[in-house]
Amino acid sequence: MKEWLLGASIAIVIFLAVLGLNVLPLLVLVGLGFILYTLVDKRQLIQTGSKETAVKHAVNFDHIGGQDTAKRELMEALDFLRYRDKIRSLGIRPLKGILLTGPPGTGKTMMAKAAATYTDSSFVSASGSEFVEMYVGVGAQRVRELFRKARQSARKEGKDSAIIFVDEIDVVGGKRGAHSHQEYDQTLNQLLTEMDGMQTTQNPFILVIAATNRPDILDSALLRPGRFDRQIRVELPDREGRLHILKIQSENKPLAANVDLDAIAKETFGFSGAQLESLTNEAAIIALRQNATEITQEFFREAVDKVLMGEKTGRKPTDDELYRVAVHELGHAVASEMLRAHSVSHITIAPRGNALGFVRQVPEADSYLYTKDQLDHQIIVALGGAVSEELIFHSRSTGAQNDFLQASRIARTEVVCGLSRIGIVAEDHLQENILDEEVRFILSELEGKTRDLLMPFKEMIEPFAKDLVNFETVDGQAFRTWLSQKANEFEMQREIS
Repeated sequence: MKEWLLGASIAIVIFLAVLGLNVLPLLVLVGLGFILYTLVDKRQLIQTGSKETAVKHAVNFDHIGGQDTAKRELMEALDFLRYRDKIRSLGIRPLKGILLTGPPGTGKTMMAKAAATYTDSSFVSASGSEFVEMYVGVGAQRVRELFRKARQSARKEGKDSAIIFVDEIDVVGGKRGAHSHQEYDQTLNQLLTEMDGMQTTQNPFILVIAATNRPDILDSALLRPGRFDRQIRVELPDREGRLHILKIQSENKPLAANVDLDAIAKETFGFSGAQLESLTNEAAIIALRQNATEITQEFFREAVDKVLMGEKTGRKPTDDELYRVAVHELGHAVASEMLRAHSVSHITIAPRGNALGFVRQVPEADSYLYTKDQLDHQIIVALGGAVSEELIFHSRSTGAQNDFLQASRIARTEVVCGLSRIGIVAEDHLQENILDEEVRFILSELEGKTRDLLMPFKEMIEPFAKDLVNFETVDGQAFRTWLSQKANEFEMQREIS
């Protein structure tokens, strides 16, 4: 419309100029009118939320890995939208809203886009923060405008349905009365009204898909049937899911022959889809830095460290500090390897993030339940660094701070889960001093076991720590080879003596 008016104005000015009329006043008038029109247009865009626009979506469910259960549940819910004539004959009411919940980076936004492709619907997206303003009534107006834009987009694209995706809905959908500003409540009330106003016979039909990682703070009126009829949990991917995601993300990348994506999937327990995408991207960036034409397994392993710990820092510890860090990390590694063989992936003393070094372990399998023995082993591994320092230097350092926090957290889990000597307890009714005493008892007992476990390796740790200072990084296989060789040498010396 703006371009058409501008073209028509220019044509009229040229025509009058050809007739010999003075067009200067008219040019000034047209210029002022165009400026006024532009300012009014911008003001309207600001008031109605210009970011809430239709999005061209080319994402389908095949592009989403590691979420088979969530995809299956979502597609089943979307079939009510695809086959409306069939379900109408059975008297089924179409769903009005679907709530996707789960940790950040698990693919909730991609699933909403894939839903629009699956149902051949127009797709309009907005973020919860876009509705929040200090001015009363602005948020409610933006909600109305969002639904209006969805209907207009569907009609413009010739489709009979539209999907509205609201990301981070907890910003606007929190429990009413919990905020000091009434604007939040008015915006939520308008959203509830709009969802109630969606009739099953309305054309185009509007389906609202929302995402949040805080479903516990949402208002109950928003979650009742008739608004968000389905809640679908989008979990972190398991090992097979991570492998699927890695294959999808590495399709357009030149992988070396030695790349084992299954091994990478095993080492990345707890990674979200976004982290796995970042991992493959970082591996490609490392290959670019090294002027390599292919991405090798070593680049992937370094990318895992970067995603977990951050980029290598410019800090340069002294030789004494490096040696202490090496002794500390070897304590973790020896304890881990003795408790579970082939658990160490690699050891490094290269500073990353806030850590001066770390040992990356390979989980035996994706575990969601833990026994007392498994938790005890985790505590022993966490205490291994400080105990190793104490054995070699007869003192400890501040480098074990995070290890102690981790060990205390695991010990607390043992107590509240009824795995300690005091038996089954209710955390809410447990006196704080009793909880603290039991945590200290568990840590003290396991510290002694850690010392007994590492004592036979005391003389072996010192020479290897010096080698680790020189090499900076050692992979798990080299560490296990050294461990077995040193163990055999010391066993032979004991037999001779």
